[in-house]
Amino acid sequence: VAFVIANSNFSSLYLSTLDIKIFGLSIKYWINDGLMAIFFFLVGLEIKKELVLGHLSSPKKASLPLLAAIGGMIIPAIIYAYLNPEPPRFNGWGIPMATDIAFAIGVLALFGNKIPLALKVFLLAVAIVDDLGAILVIAFFYTNSINGFGLALASLALGGATLLRFSGVRNYFIYTAIGTVVWGGFLYSGIHATIAGVLLGLLTPTKFPSEKGSEDLYSPLEDLVHKLHPWVSYGIMPIFAFANAGVDLRGVELFPVITHPTSMGVVFGLFVGKPIGVFGVTYIFSKLKIISIPEGVNWGQILGVGFLAGIGFTMSLFISSLALPKDLEVYSKTGIIVGSLVSGFIGAIIVKYSLINNT
Repeated sequence: VAFVIANSNFSSLYLSTLDIKIFGLSIKYWINDGLMAIFFFLVGLEIKKELVLGHLSSPKKASLPLLAAIGGMIIPAIIYAYLNPEPPRFNGWGIPMATDIAFAIGVLALFGNKIPLALKVFLLAVAIVDDLGAILVIAFFYTNSINGFGLALASLALGGATLLRFSGVRNYFIYTAIGTVVWGGFLYSGIHATIAGVLLGLLTPTKFPSEKGSEDLYSPLEDLVHKLHPWVSYGIMPIFAFANAGVDLRGVELFPVITHPTSMGVVFGLFVGKPIGVFGVTYIFSKLKIISIPEGVNWGQILGVGFLAGIGFTMSLFISSLALPKDLEVYSKTGIIVGSLVSGFIGAIIVKYSLINNT
């Protein structure tokens, strides 16, 4: 929708609306640094859940998706950097590293119960490790100068949240107020404010007694995941995509845009680098007897998941907004859209073929 509007007579209205200032910051800024902090809070919750209770809770469980995800991050970054060796284009090496969990799982869900549960779990775990990698990249490589006062304020607020957590305080309103202070501290410090969401998610306890003296356990983490998921999936992510996916190609020759090194780096990073990284690393370490693919899953399905991991969309758009100057956005966004669509299409075909032929 954003792409269509950006290339219509409503383009100027679309861009000017996103540029409207509220408390000195544009609507687009509030979306990217405010609403996306909630998205990253949910990501932090899901990472914590998988690390403590789920598919990454032991070295044996974590080894396969961890190695596959690392390969799926390193190879795309290398491909992009090879095609864009000079700054400022080089700074976009993190763009093709990420996987959009919702879109990737959504494509797999199209096949219904035909998909082995172990394959869904594998893709989910790979995407979560990918998200963790993207968060670390944002924190360490896409943060400029740091303001000490803002960082100190955020640290004190995080410390307060930790003390309240261990004291058994469960009031969501109190944590929301503290979270707002943490977010503001990070925003003022120069560290990307969405990192506040991740840290608060990781601090959320997995279990609490339902009442004092009760043996029943209540999970704030799972409760928040359940409550936030529909708001993030059907509200925040579409709003973010609408605000960031608009690429105005009117008056621009399409071929030079697609063949620009930035576009090519992103497309080949997602479409070629992801499957090579995910499938290649899984295959090599499997042959070395270090890991084994899940029972009931074949190599064709692993390859298909490798392509589905190349659906970078939301996360890639977010990293692009941090990594590259505005004059390169048309190339990076075009690359993200093309690379994600092609990866999803080819991945779906391979998965369908592997289900029919069991190879």
